[in-house]
Amino acid sequence: MKRPRVLMADDHSLILAGLRKLVEAECDVVGAVEDGRALVEAAQRLRPDLILLDISMPLLNGLDAARQLRKLLPESKVIFLTMHASPTYATEAFQAGASGYLLKRSAASELGLAIKAVLQGQHYLTPSLTKDVLESVLKPSTGEAVKAASSSLTDRQREVLQLVAEGHGTKEIATILNVSVKTVEFHKARIMQHLDIHTTADLTKYAIAHGLTGL
Repeated sequence: MKRPRVLMADDHSLILAGLRKLVEAECDVVGAVEDGRALVEAAQRLRPDLILLDISMPLLNGLDAARQLRKLLPESKVIFLTMHASPTYATEAFQAGASGYLLKRSAASELGLAIKAVLQGQHYLTPSLTKDVLESVLKPSTGEAVKAASSSLTDRQREVLQLVAEGHGTKEIATILNVSVKTVEFHKARIMQHLDIHTTADLTKYAIAHGLTGL
């Protein structure tokens, strides 16, 4: 039987090394990257069967990377492995196209179960979050409504917001996104208007509070 090809993404090299040891027994690890933009590029080049990724990553967070990958590589399965135990993040991960969601504190054996289930076309959610996620879907809280504000930004606006929050200047952001400086400034102004935020410092605080950065 053909071994599944796995691409991994996490901004901590030690975690990537540990993940590699866990999955190599049953899968072929075809790549490991440390930021969301590198993940999207590598996924298009390597076309893996499965992608393991974190939410908090620099340059492009895991949720937005997953949204892009759903469009670019709909055949690749996505499993989040993250420290974020909030049902809001888990719900958004599945909405972004994930097939699995695990916590980094989960037992190593659980990762194997999740990979097997996802590759068989099923979804996997770590059991400790199942009840909370159901409640989150059935009874959205005020906090989730606030989270939805960032979700209602366009893909490009979320990219600009993350890069601003991570301290990149306007010219640098324009280079990263391959757009003009005026385009970056336009998006930043629209983000501020949409979120009713008026300073770069407050934009940064907002992005960090909502898990949109690798910080």
